[in-house]
Amino acid sequence: MTEPLLDIQGLVKAFGALRATDGVALDVLPGETHAIIGPNGAGKTTLIAQLAGDLRPDAGRIRFAGEDITPLGAAARSHKGLARSFQITSVYREFSALDNVALAVQAHAGHSFRFWRAAQSEEVLHGPARAILDEVGLGSRAQVLAANLAHGEQRQLEIAMVLATRPRLLLLDEPVAGMGADESQRMVQFLGTLKGRQTIVLVEHDMDAVFTLADRISVLVYGRVIATGTPEEIRTNREVRAAYLGEELED
Repeated sequence: MTEPLLDIQGLVKAFGALRATDGVALDVLPGETHAIIGPNGAGKTTLIAQLAGDLRPDAGRIRFAGEDITPLGAAARSHKGLARSFQITSVYREFSALDNVALAVQAHAGHSFRFWRAAQSEEVLHGPARAILDEVGLGSRAQVLAANLAHGEQRQLEIAMVLATRPRLLLLDEPVAGMGADESQRMVQFLGTLKGRQTIVLVEHDMDAVFTLADRISVLVYGRVIATGTPEEIRTNREVRAAYLGEELED
């Protein structure tokens, strides 16, 4: 049986009397896209912050690649290959798309961002950066300033910067948020190309995106996981329908 890449047991985080996560337990298999869904206030943001290392749990354990990483902060977890997109990454609006990704390549090699001038001139950085931009569908936009990219393209660029660090697990926090229908469709198509090649934890409100991309889905309600299963199992789960999905997925 395949060992989970990420294993979460009994995760608790309280803010006063409110338990934002209340004994959360789930696992993520290598190469899996595992979606976490739930209504507003379910605890999804708190859970992702705990996985990324931005928030320390009050109780419970997080194991990554067989190692207990519960005490580690965000930087140490990133070094081990756990990366969060759209929050810990940032786009340098005054730099081109190519230079943004070159900076991420440079940082992964162990250099400080303050040496960005080298990233603009060294082919050893631009070569891998171009390959990653091609991978995410931005190859033709390499020389465009990040500030001039469309919203969806900036999201793709942020993912490209994360992929440049060669993560073992990618935490995606609402990747299609704020996008129009066409941009959302393009992002879902792109994320679909990562399936099986990249292990992903996906938090997303767009149910079309979730049911298109996810191999398994965990449903979080009031800080607790009430169900985990395949998209079809979640779609037909009566408790999930009653607690969250409601009429949205009625036949």
